[in-house]
Amino acid sequence: MNREIDLSVTAYGVVRNLDYNLAILPWGATEPHNLHLPYMTDCLLSQAVAVDAAERALKRYGKRAMVLPPVPMGAQNPGQRDLKFCIHYCYETQQAILRDIVRSLHHQGIRRLLIVNGHGGNSFKSMIRDLAVDYPDFIIAASEWFKMAPAKEFFDDPGDHADELETSVMMHYHPELVNLAEAGQGKSKGFAIDALAKGKVWIPRHWTLVTTDTGIGNPAAATPEKGARFANAVADAYASFINDFANINQLSDLYQ
Repeated sequence: MNREIDLSVTAYGVVRNLDYNLAILPWGATEPHNLHLPYMTDCLLSQAVAVDAAERALKRYGKRAMVLPPVPMGAQNPGQRDLKFCIHYCYETQQAILRDIVRSLHHQGIRRLLIVNGHGGNSFKSMIRDLAVDYPDFIIAASEWFKMAPAKEFFDDPGDHADELETSVMMHYHPELVNLAEAGQGKSKGFAIDALAKGKVWIPRHWTLVTTDTGIGNPAAATPEKGARFANAVADAYASFINDFANINQLSDLYQ
């Protein structure tokens, strides 16, 4: 545990005399994950990956990033709110949270923020564009941790929710919270219209019509070893980005 880079476990006495290149904001959701993973899976994994990445960035490149506590406010698809204790947060709620975080960091002299998103329903692009108007010297980068490495190179049959990938990474970071024996098969239905199935046109999936156990993708082949290999690749990719991001002194440095 490195108390220099994880705000969930550190104290002001540790950080007050340290300089930070940027802040990292894990962002998740509160929702079911098949029958075998906790509701807070997206928060737990985005934070764990972010802490791993921050530790590597500090050791390898000398860049210090503070990982903020994860935000559990996720946007949910139609049908998901029908599931017990699945909480939907509207766009305006998420926007207000991000704005307050940026306002606080900017006041304290931080000018770089990396969002490590763990929930596919969250979208930050419009929020970031709006914030760039009010804080032109504050650069926000948004990412989804599960896309930082090619899933098909690590897993036999990755899906996209409580699947082999997500279950394996949870088994790596939090094995005590995974009971694979309770998992459903994660069977799901695709769109019947070709343009929707191919992603040319988009509408949100109605969750209770798509899946019966809330999962999309079979987690049966998940192992902690697969999770460790993938998590390491993701953390390495993030550490490299943190180094590059911290070296940006002004907006024009982003372009060549």
